[in-house]
Amino acid sequence: MLGIAQYFGFSISSLLTFGGVGGIVMGFAAKDMLSNIFGGLMLQMDRPFSTGDWIRSSQFEGTVEKIGWRMTRIRTFSKNPIYIPNSIFASIPIETPSRMTNRRINETIGIRYNDIAQMSDIVTEVEAMLKTNKDIEQSQALRVFFNYFNASSLDFNVYAFTKTVNKNEYQQIKQKILLSVADIIAKHGAEIAYPTQTLHIQK
Repeated sequence: MLGIAQYFGFSISSLLTFGGVGGIVMGFAAKDMLSNIFGGLMLQMDRPFSTGDWIRSSQFEGTVEKIGWRMTRIRTFSKNPIYIPNSIFASIPIETPSRMTNRRINETIGIRYNDIAQMSDIVTEVEAMLKTNKDIEQSQALRVFFNYFNASSLDFNVYAFTKTVNKNEYQQIKQKILLSVADIIAKHGAEIAYPTQTLHIQK
């Protein structure tokens, strides 16, 4: 073959050089393709997520539309498609929020320093309200504690889990709970704090 090429005027050294470079390029291309195909096989076997799942990583977030052998198509919440080579999934942590068992409420609420005498009664009543709420999962962690002297407020934390994982239902439940907390604060003659500064002037 090389003799025929030389007969037609082709440089043997150039052909060998080109063949070596071409082989390296083909090797890298084959390596990437095999990595992606192997990644697709692992996705099919391990099932860390399925079509229709909401997945999230530090690099992307969206709904899985298609899992192919070479790449996976994800639709972001802004409706843009993202095409992820399957080999990527073997090297980054993936969170699958659509498989959560409960949704978490974790809110910090501040009252005025003038209302410190009411803090104990407020957190006790807020906790009692959560423990009797049919939408809150009682088998999960449920905490209401005064936990911080902030610059302009005395902060307490409300921590609980809802039974539903549906986002719209969760938002409605969370809204009702926060409004109930506001009612409890007002009932005890306290007020929700906002950033303030006190200026003392000496004569």
